[in-house]
Amino acid sequence: MDAASDCGDVTRGDSVTRARLCLRISSVPARNRAALVALIGCCAVGLTACSDNGTGDNAESSATPTAANSSNSPSPSPSSSEAAEKAAALNAYSRMWDEQVKAYAQTDIKGTELKTYATKDALARAMGDLLVMKQAGTATKGAPTHDAKVTSLTLGVKIPKATISDCLDISKWPTVKKKTGAVQPFPSNQATRYVTTVNAEKWGNRWMITKLTPDGARTC
Repeated sequence: MDAASDCGDVTRGDSVTRARLCLRISSVPARNRAALVALIGCCAVGLTACSDNGTGDNAESSATPTAANSSNSPSPSPSSSEAAEKAAALNAYSRMWDEQVKAYAQTDIKGTELKTYATKDALARAMGDLLVMKQAGTATKGAPTHDAKVTSLTLGVKIPKATISDCLDISKWPTVKKKTGAVQPFPSNQATRYVTTVNAEKWGNRWMITKLTPDGARTC
């Protein structure tokens, strides 16, 4: 085995340069070179193992980027932000109905938070219904059920907007006479399950329901 082949088998494991390792090996008699090469290889492996155990400078420097990366929290993805806004808009719609049911049951908006969730055309429609019910001496009993979902969402604008489609079921929300409690039958041409299109806008940090458009011809 010549000096060149010995140098080719040596792995650098410490601060000893490759040239110095080659020089040391070449100065050893040929019969002892193989043993020396094996010994240097074992030392190199031992030094590498020590570094892997984190006792050297290399272990500290390699651990630093990992710690730094773990401290960085990922930014919310656009999809997660959209999901949160859709949920918030649906929640505002649900809360609006909770307050509207209260108002219709007592034929009065007082004591409710309807204005917190409804505005513009949605609030005007509710106020109009209440006026008619007062004149007729009626109220509602029970509550409707919903199957609502957001069909469109516009973010990144001055006033974010959402459109909600709801399958509104009023079969368990009848009108009754306030004095007698007598249930008033639904008109013969009145569908009890129909699609309602809802418009919502985000005002500041809160979603508001601005318009409801029931479509009695679209049953669901």
